[in-house]
Amino acid sequence: MPHGGVANLETVEHAGAVTIFPIDADGNVWFVRQYRHSTGGELLELPAGTLDDGESPSACALREIQEEIGMAAGNLQKIGEFFLAPGYSTEYMVVYLATDLSPSSLPGDEDEFLHIERIHIGQVIEMARNDLLRDAKTLAALTLALPFCESAWYNADPSA
Repeated sequence: MPHGGVANLETVEHAGAVTIFPIDADGNVWFVRQYRHSTGGELLELPAGTLDDGESPSACALREIQEEIGMAAGNLQKIGEFFLAPGYSTEYMVVYLATDLSPSSLPGDEDEFLHIERIHIGQVIEMARNDLLRDAKTLAALTLALPFCESAWYNADPSA
Protein backbone atom coordinates (compact mmCIF):
# COMPACT_ATOMS: atom_id res chain seq x y z
CA MET A 1 0.00 0.00 0.00
CA PRO A 2 1.19 3.62 -0.41
CA HIS A 3 1.88 3.85 3.33
CA GLY A 4 3.99 0.66 3.32
CA GLY A 5 1.31 -1.65 4.68
CA VAL A 6 0.21 -4.88 3.06
CA ALA A 7 -3.38 -5.81 2.19
CA ASN A 8 -4.98 -8.87 0.67
CA LEU A 9 -7.16 -7.72 -2.23
CA GLU A 10 -9.52 -9.72 -4.41
CA THR A 11 -10.75 -8.73 -7.84
CA VAL A 12 -13.72 -10.10 -9.74
CA GLU A 13 -12.68 -10.48 -13.39
CA HIS A 14 -15.51 -9.56 -15.75
CA ALA A 15 -15.86 -9.67 -19.56
CA GLY A 16 -17.57 -6.29 -19.74
CA ALA A 17 -21.20 -5.33 -20.13
CA VAL A 18 -23.69 -2.92 -21.61
CA THR A 19 -26.69 -1.00 -20.36
CA ILE A 20 -29.33 0.20 -22.75
CA PHE A 21 -31.57 3.24 -22.25
CA PRO A 22 -34.51 2.44 -24.57
CA ILE A 23 -36.92 5.34 -25.00
CA ASP A 24 -39.86 5.22 -27.37
CA ALA A 25 -41.49 7.97 -29.42
CA ASP A 26 -43.98 8.66 -26.60
CA GLY A 27 -41.21 9.40 -24.09
CA ASN A 28 -41.52 6.08 -22.28
CA VAL A 29 -38.38 4.39 -20.98
CA TRP A 30 -38.44 0.59 -21.10
CA PHE A 31 -37.35 -1.21 -17.93
CA VAL A 32 -37.17 -4.76 -16.64
CA ARG A 33 -38.12 -5.75 -13.13
CA GLN A 34 -36.28 -8.81 -11.91
CA TYR A 35 -35.36 -10.66 -8.75
CA ARG A 36 -31.79 -10.06 -7.62
CA HIS A 37 -30.65 -12.60 -5.05
CA SER A 38 -28.01 -10.37 -3.46
CA THR A 39 -30.65 -7.71 -2.67
CA GLY A 40 -33.24 -10.12 -1.38
CA GLY A 41 -35.86 -8.72 -3.74
CA GLU A 42 -36.73 -7.29 -7.11
CA LEU A 43 -35.10 -4.28 -8.73
CA LEU A 44 -36.34 -2.07 -11.54
CA GLU A 45 -33.47 -1.83 -14.01
CA LEU A 46 -32.66 -0.83 -17.54
CA PRO A 47 -31.98 -3.72 -19.92
CA ALA A 48 -28.36 -4.81 -19.63
CA GLY A 49 -26.09 -7.75 -20.19
CA THR A 50 -22.63 -9.23 -20.36
CA LEU A 51 -20.61 -9.35 -23.56
CA ASP A 52 -20.20 -12.79 -25.12
CA ASP A 53 -16.68 -13.85 -26.17
CA GLY A 54 -15.58 -11.67 -29.08
CA GLU A 55 -18.83 -9.68 -29.11
CA SER A 56 -18.71 -5.91 -29.55
CA PRO A 57 -20.57 -3.75 -27.04
CA SER A 58 -22.95 -2.46 -29.74
CA ALA A 59 -23.82 -6.00 -30.89
CA CYS A 60 -24.39 -6.98 -27.27
CA ALA A 61 -26.72 -3.99 -26.76
CA LEU A 62 -28.77 -4.85 -29.85
CA ARG A 63 -29.04 -8.48 -28.71
CA GLU A 64 -29.89 -7.68 -25.10
CA ILE A 65 -32.82 -5.37 -25.83
CA GLN A 66 -34.32 -8.01 -28.10
CA GLU A 67 -33.86 -10.67 -25.40
CA GLU A 68 -35.01 -8.57 -22.46
CA ILE A 69 -37.75 -6.26 -23.77
CA GLY A 70 -38.60 -7.77 -27.17
CA MET A 71 -37.68 -4.64 -29.09
CA ALA A 72 -35.13 -3.72 -31.73
CA ALA A 73 -33.49 -0.31 -31.97
CA GLY A 74 -33.54 1.50 -35.29
CA ASN A 75 -31.00 3.90 -33.78
CA LEU A 76 -28.35 2.96 -31.22
CA GLN A 77 -26.03 5.67 -29.91
CA LYS A 78 -23.20 5.23 -27.42
CA ILE A 79 -23.63 7.86 -24.68
CA GLY A 80 -21.03 6.88 -22.08
CA GLU A 81 -19.00 4.24 -20.31
CA PHE A 82 -17.73 3.57 -16.80
CA PHE A 83 -16.37 1.03 -14.34
CA LEU A 84 -19.33 -0.41 -12.44
CA ALA A 85 -17.64 -1.23 -9.12
CA PRO A 86 -13.90 -0.50 -9.38
CA GLY A 87 -13.26 -1.32 -5.73
CA TYR A 88 -13.56 -5.04 -6.43
CA SER A 89 -14.40 -5.69 -10.11
CA THR A 90 -12.99 -5.13 -13.59
CA GLU A 91 -16.52 -4.85 -15.03
CA TYR A 92 -16.56 -2.04 -17.57
CA MET A 93 -19.95 -0.93 -18.82
CA VAL A 94 -20.85 0.86 -22.05
CA VAL A 95 -24.16 2.73 -22.14
CA TYR A 96 -26.31 3.10 -25.25
CA LEU A 97 -29.36 5.20 -26.01
CA ALA A 98 -31.81 3.12 -28.07
CA THR A 99 -34.50 4.90 -30.09
CA ASP A 100 -36.77 4.15 -33.04
CA LEU A 101 -37.94 1.00 -31.26
CA SER A 102 -39.89 -1.73 -33.03
CA PRO A 103 -41.07 -5.19 -31.95
CA SER A 104 -38.42 -7.87 -32.44
CA SER A 105 -37.60 -10.52 -29.88
CA LEU A 106 -34.97 -13.14 -29.24
CA PRO A 107 -35.20 -15.92 -26.66
CA GLY A 108 -34.07 -14.75 -23.22
CA ASP A 109 -31.68 -16.37 -20.79
CA GLU A 110 -33.04 -19.42 -18.96
CA ASP A 111 -32.21 -17.97 -15.54
CA GLU A 112 -33.91 -14.61 -16.11
CA PHE A 113 -37.55 -13.99 -15.24
CA LEU A 114 -38.21 -10.45 -16.41
CA HIS A 115 -41.26 -8.23 -16.22
CA ILE A 116 -41.26 -5.34 -18.68
CA GLU A 117 -42.39 -1.89 -17.54
CA ARG A 118 -42.66 1.30 -19.57
CA ILE A 119 -42.45 4.52 -17.57
CA HIS A 120 -42.59 8.09 -18.89
CA ILE A 121 -39.24 9.91 -18.63
CA GLY A 122 -40.73 12.55 -16.31
CA GLN A 123 -41.82 9.85 -13.88
CA VAL A 124 -38.43 8.13 -14.16
CA ILE A 125 -36.70 11.32 -13.04
CA GLU A 126 -39.06 11.63 -10.07
CA MET A 127 -38.47 7.98 -9.19
CA ALA A 128 -34.72 8.60 -9.14
CA ARG A 129 -35.16 11.66 -6.93
CA ASN A 130 -37.33 9.69 -4.51
CA ASP A 131 -34.97 6.69 -4.15
CA LEU A 132 -37.27 4.37 -6.10
CA LEU A 133 -34.48 3.42 -8.53
CA ARG A 134 -31.75 1.64 -6.59
CA ASP A 135 -29.65 0.09 -9.34
CA ALA A 136 -26.35 1.93 -9.94
CA LYS A 137 -26.09 1.22 -13.67
CA THR A 138 -29.65 2.46 -14.18
CA LEU A 139 -28.99 5.69 -12.28
CA ALA A 140 -25.72 6.27 -14.15
CA ALA A 141 -27.36 5.60 -17.53
CA LEU A 142 -30.23 7.96 -16.67
CA THR A 143 -27.73 10.71 -15.91
CA LEU A 144 -25.98 10.11 -19.23
CA ALA A 145 -29.25 9.91 -21.20
CA LEU A 146 -31.01 13.02 -19.88
CA PRO A 147 -29.39 15.50 -22.30
CA PHE A 148 -30.69 13.37 -25.18
CA CYS A 149 -34.24 13.11 -23.81
CA GLU A 150 -35.24 16.73 -23.31
CA SER A 151 -37.77 16.80 -26.14
CA ALA A 152 -39.40 13.58 -24.90
CA TRP A 153 -39.51 14.94 -21.37
CA TYR A 154 -41.17 18.23 -22.29
CA ASN A 155 -43.27 17.28 -25.31
CA ALA A 156 -44.72 13.85 -24.57
CA ASP A 157 -47.93 13.39 -22.65
CA PRO A 158 -47.03 11.69 -19.33
CA SER A 159 -50.57 10.33 -18.95
CA ALA A 160 -50.29 8.32 -22.18
